[in-house]
Formats: sequence, C-alpha cells, structure tokens
Amino acid sequence: MKIGIDWGGTKIEGIAIDPKTGTELNRIRVDSPKENYEEIVSKVVEVIKELSKDSTNFTVGIGMPGSIHPETNLVQVSNTKALEGKAVKSDIETKLGYEIKIANDADCLALSEAVDGAGKDYKSVFAVILGTGVGAGYSYDKKIIVGPNKLTGEWGQNPIPGPMDEYEKSVKRHCGRIGAVEVFLSGPGLENYYEHITKSKISSREIVSLYQKNDPVAREVMDVYFERIARSFSTFVNILDPDIIVCGGGMSEIDGIYDEVPKRIIPYIASNFFLTPIVSATHGSSSGVRGAAHLWN
Repeated sequence: MKIGIDWGGTKIEGIAIDPKTGTELNRIRVDSPKENYEEIVSKVVEVIKELSKDSTNFTVGIGMPGSIHPETNLVQVSNTKALEGKAVKSDIETKLGYEIKIANDADCLALSEAVDGAGKDYKSVFAVILGTGVGAGYSYDKKIIVGPNKLTGEWGQNPIPGPMDEYEKSVKRHCGRIGAVEVFLSGPGLENYYEHITKSKISSREIVSLYQKNDPVAREVMDVYFERIARSFSTFVNILDPDIIVCGGGMSEIDGIYDEVPKRIIPYIASNFFLTPIVSATHGSSSGVRGAAHLWN
C-alpha cells in the first residue's frame, strides 16, 4: 500500500492507494492547525497512523509547501510560515519510527499527472500550481527533476517578464522581491489587482463570475490576468520547452486560461508558433496527494 499526504496551509489530506492499480483504498481529510508547528506535525502523524493501522507493508510520501534545504535539511521557501526553518522530515520520522519521503507539493502534482494523469503519454511534464501561491514541478520520464538547490520549478518567485507596468513595479512578494510572478497569478494576486482597479475588494471567484457574465471591469482585469499568465509561462517554455503543461490549484479552474494563454504566449517565446498543450490536471485537487504516494516509485 502507498500512503500519500498532501500538507496544505488549511487542510491535511491523506490517501492510501493500491501500488499496482492506483485504486484509492482510503482517504482522510482534516483541518490543519494554523500556527503551532508541533500541533501541525502531530496532526500529520495522526493521519498517517490512521491510514496505516491495518497494514504492515506500506510506504509514506508527503507533499508540502516549500522544499528541504540540501545542507541544513530544514524547510525553505514555504508559504506556511510555521514550517520555515523546521526539521520537518526528521521530526516526523522520529514520531513514526521509519523513513518517509518528502517533496514540494508542486513536484507531487507533476509526478501524479506524469504517472497516470494528463501527462501520462508525454515524456516531459511541467505542472503549474495556480492557487494561494504559485509554483511548479517538472517531471521527465515519470521522475521528478530535482536540482542541487532543491529549487526546480520555483518559477513563481521569478520577476514577471517585462516590460513591467507601474503596478507590477510596485508590488512586492512577502520576501521583499518586486514583481514576482506569484503576486500577480495567485488568487490573492488577482484580488489585489481588481482592488487596485476598482477600489473594491472581492474574492477571485467573484471576479471570475463577473467576467463570465461579461462585466466590463472584470473582463478588463481578466484580460490583464491572461496576458500575465502568457508572459510568465514564456519563461519556462523558452528554457525547457516541455511536452505538456498541466495546471492545478484553484485558479486553474478558470476555463479562459486554456483558450487565451496559447494565443497570447507567442509574442513572448522564441518562435512564431506554439504547439504545447495546456490542460487542467486530470486528478484535480487529488493530484498532490496521489503524487506524494508515488514518491516511492
């Protein structure tokens, strides 16, 4: 049995799957404690023990926001502040008494979709998360590509390709970086831009709903949003030229992405044509947890 854990900022989800067929055997979802590190770790361990209580032959993989620093083995680049600088892997292994594998949640998305999802018929899969944060994972030949700095796919921290407009020059990521892709393509990023234009704060879902109803202001905001996605996607297309781009996360549910971005990306890439499929994740919100289970492939 393979156990996968999707460790998010608001929920912890665990799944048990059959290693041969990929069939789901069990699933647990609980709210994640917000700020107390010990409570968060204890909750993760609790979910793992519940899923494994009737089995003696199983593996455990965890997908989490951020990555493990290659020298200190502490969490880095996490949008869950309680995890930053913590020895997550060893702390969980100590409580469980056996080895686990941990990867970035976007890496787990990439692996899941490469193994038996939208990318299963492709060699190279670039899997993008568009949600509360923005990141990506890269899979080649159904294996996660991890560089020496454990930063493969952290494209959301790069500056959006220029020329930047005055708004883009003014917005900082929480780390202080100006113009990072994440602050424009994330759900909060869309909400902040809508507020900048209208002086009114509404949710990203409401903005998309207004766009679908042909609200002129929402259409103006979404037009800029699609253009920013195209500009941002061009950075990894020009470098990696993946066989397929798979999108996950809450913002990936916006249908317009799949119509608009392929048309808009051409001026920003080193070609006059664009043939790469851009699709939504086959396993949807379950991609991360399934990918975590596949870390032991």
